[in-house]
Amino acid sequence: MQNHEPLVRMEHIYKTFNPDSVNEVVLFEDFNLSIKKGRFVSVIGSNGSGKTTILNLLCGSLPVDQGKIYVGGKDITGLKEYQHSAFIGRVFQDPSLGTCPSMTILENMALADRKGKPYGLGIGVNKKRIDFYKSQLELLKLGLENKIDLQVGSLSGGQRQALALLISTMTPIDLLILDEHTAALDPKSSENVMELTEKLVREKHLTTLMVTHNLKFAINYGDRLVMMHRGNIVIDKSDDMKDALVVRDLTDKFNEISIEDGNSL
Repeated sequence: MQNHEPLVRMEHIYKTFNPDSVNEVVLFEDFNLSIKKGRFVSVIGSNGSGKTTILNLLCGSLPVDQGKIYVGGKDITGLKEYQHSAFIGRVFQDPSLGTCPSMTILENMALADRKGKPYGLGIGVNKKRIDFYKSQLELLKLGLENKIDLQVGSLSGGQRQALALLISTMTPIDLLILDEHTAALDPKSSENVMELTEKLVREKHLTTLMVTHNLKFAINYGDRLVMMHRGNIVIDKSDDMKDALVVRDLTDKFNEISIEDGNSL
């Protein structure tokens, strides 16, 4: 029988920043979010809406005040941040964060390949794995499979982000988190990285949560769209209902929210 239990569950989450101070911000009050296995979810929202906080809570970068977080049926609420990397891959906005610039492409991939495995004092790169690394690089269609001895620091931002995306999905993971991973790239590189993202997500059957400011990407990619505002979900559309959305629907909702905020001042 098919298991219909969501892969990701955030249940009754409470999160306050700067508690008991003049800068106190209560962001989440009994917040809930679930994601089914295999879903590609785009999350949008204005600054301070809670979208990045969702990622940080899932990755253990921030603790919850109250509530529980489950991934694959396992309670991960109390795990340390480094423990999350065993089952969550994260690609950041800054292309330099996902790779080591002073190491070669080959060395970066070999390091990623060892994630979760014991480290010995043997040779750093397993020669038998080089063909596998090259086959993975071929997926990017950037010709990097012919440049495996090139230092990663010499690559363009788009190439580095593509490599970071590949590296984060080389070992089996339950959840891929994309943290505005195209925001620092030029428009052409952004499009290329998004097309590559869609390709890798589908081919590797990855459950994916992507935060983006690009409304067009949120509309065009993935099969579920969530809009956040002040710690609440104000739009949640999947499949055909998401496919029917246009950018104007989202900008209209943003405008409606801003007017409501202005009226409440």
